[in-house]
Amino acid sequence: MVHIWVIIIVALLVVEFATAALTTIWFAGGALAGLILALIGAPIWLQAAAFAALSVVLLVLTRPLAARIRGKTVRTNADRMIGKEAVVIERIDNVRGTGAVRVEGQEWTARSVNPGHIIEENEIVMVRSISGVKLMVGRRIQED
Repeated sequence: MVHIWVIIIVALLVVEFATAALTTIWFAGGALAGLILALIGAPIWLQAAAFAALSVVLLVLTRPLAARIRGKTVRTNADRMIGKEAVVIERIDNVRGTGAVRVEGQEWTARSVNPGHIIEENEIVMVRSISGVKLMVGRRIQED
């Protein structure tokens, strides 16, 4: 049974490292308890019970803390552009893939939040979101 617990632990850790989402680490801890009990010769039912119990305890006690730590997002400097007004310095045409704006003295590639709208040069727009390295803009009057 020792080999089974080792395989379970390795599989759970591989999934954890692949997702990096704190989804299976709790069960790997429970499997470790099963492995330890298997090494000392405990019956299978006790190994399984320890696995289930410790997995639940770890999940209940540490998941909220991990979620709080993991939930803190780091805002980038680009995030501060959202909600700012910008001047169109190159006609924005999503179909042609063209467009640029200047906001706070910086030039950015831009696209319209409404794919059907073309926004002409020198218009004032508002930055609504960021998609990759492009600012998604719309006319100051809400167009979505």
